[in-house]
Amino acid sequence: MGIRERLSGNEAIAFAMKQINPDVMGAYPITPSTEIPQYFSGYVNNGEVDTEFIPVESEHSAMSACIGAEAAGCRAVSATSSCGLVYMQEMLYVAASDRLPITLAVSNRALSGPININNDHSDSMGARDSGWIQIYAETNQEAYDNYLQAMRIGEAVSLPVMICQDGFITSHAIENIELVEDEKVKAFVGEYNPDGALLKGTMAVGAYATAAFYMEAKRQQAQAMIDAKEIICQVGAEFGKMTGRSYGLIEEYEMQDAETAIILIGSSAGTAKEAVKQLRAEGKKVGLIKIRSYRPFPKEDIVKALGKVRAFAAMDKTDSFSALSGPIFADTCAALYDSGTRPLGINYIYGLGGRDVKVESIKHVFGELMKVADTGETGETYRYLDVRE
Repeated sequence: MGIRERLSGNEAIAFAMKQINPDVMGAYPITPSTEIPQYFSGYVNNGEVDTEFIPVESEHSAMSACIGAEAAGCRAVSATSSCGLVYMQEMLYVAASDRLPITLAVSNRALSGPININNDHSDSMGARDSGWIQIYAETNQEAYDNYLQAMRIGEAVSLPVMICQDGFITSHAIENIELVEDEKVKAFVGEYNPDGALLKGTMAVGAYATAAFYMEAKRQQAQAMIDAKEIICQVGAEFGKMTGRSYGLIEEYEMQDAETAIILIGSSAGTAKEAVKQLRAEGKKVGLIKIRSYRPFPKEDIVKALGKVRAFAAMDKTDSFSALSGPIFADTCAALYDSGTRPLGINYIYGLGGRDVKVESIKHVFGELMKVADTGETGETYRYLDVRE
């Protein structure tokens, strides 16, 4: 039986870190992730963990410290948000290409400019092709659970992992959650014994790759991301046996006979579920697909879930500024292209800079989807939700 507690998302992540007891934390504060290293530094100071806590001068340095530690054979963690993640960007690519399974907690926040400290997904979505596994949480419970699974996943395929939650919405809000007992966490996460590490013998990390070798290195990196799909599901199923809370690449809600569906990521799924519940009570056949693993992208799961749907809307809490669509819609359309499954699709950009998304907002999207399904015409596919024209 788990331990019942009331924690914010940031506290839950810091507590998960304490239970794992990583070797090194590279830390630099930025709102709204600052509480994570703040809480964790208290555990370090109290002697509750053996972690080497390294307060550095920038986020770039925080990730650099993690890279050095992980290359040496240590478990390394950090936390960041928004412009801090952008400042890490160079080192994100280094960590992924060096195949170092660092775990990074991201409390999602809008990017400047204009200056804004509220939630959207522009920070982590801007790093979506850096080679990191990306797992998103709807609730504080999921943020905690995802973090406990992250190291098992990353170390199995030698890739770094971002565990993302919505800044302020879950990072600072307090919810009832169930914690796993310390001894179970320790057994579940296990020990880290990498095949190669600088402290174990002679090896090169981050060596210069000429044209004769660079593509092969990238192909191996790409294969690791493909392989991560199965690992994420395996670890999620094992976690479910331990806690009763199983996880896959996506979550389907009322999709069994849905004729229209929305696809989204993060805390907005809770609002969307309430909208679906209300519309179902009115006899509308609507459903929700919540993406948990955005990288690797769950192509097969998405195609299967949309198999009988007449129309869908992908909802992006960021914009690609491609004059075409947001990233979730683009990836969903790519997944459907050669699948034989071709529901009509539209895209909504929503919630930028913390713009509230309400149940009525989601119901409006479903109303538009029903028109698309009935007429067979999508109209403009690239849309903004709840924006003043």
